[in-house]
Amino acid sequence: MRLLNHITVGTNDLAKSTAFYKAVMEALGSQLIGEIPDRAAMFGRDEGPEFFVVKPANGEPASFANGGTIGLIAQTRAQVDAFHAAGMAQGAQDEGAPGPRDFAPNAYAAYMRDLDGNKIMAACMAAE
Repeated sequence: MRLLNHITVGTNDLAKSTAFYKAVMEALGSQLIGEIPDRAAMFGRDEGPEFFVVKPANGEPASFANGGTIGLIAQTRAQVDAFHAAGMAQGAQDEGAPGPRDFAPNAYAAYMRDLDGNKIMAACMAAE
């Protein structure tokens, strides 16, 4: 059972963000599963939408959380590598190349900032 219903990040350019997240989510086995024209893109797996990219409803510019990171699950280290490579190819800012991390046994993760500055990461906790 999922703990969270969904996560939402704001964007100032929905088309570019949709293309960015389409690439990085596909690397993790997720996909674009729905869109609200000129408003939102929804990504997920069989359980339904879990990650939304939206234009802020209040019309103000999108901004990112200071200290906030959105952690995504990767099943394999290869998925972490593919996630990071896809993000870099789409213009992300590198915040930590794929590699072992000391926050948990077997942790392998990669960090980046999306096109709007949101910090995202993918982590695999499986042993090599």
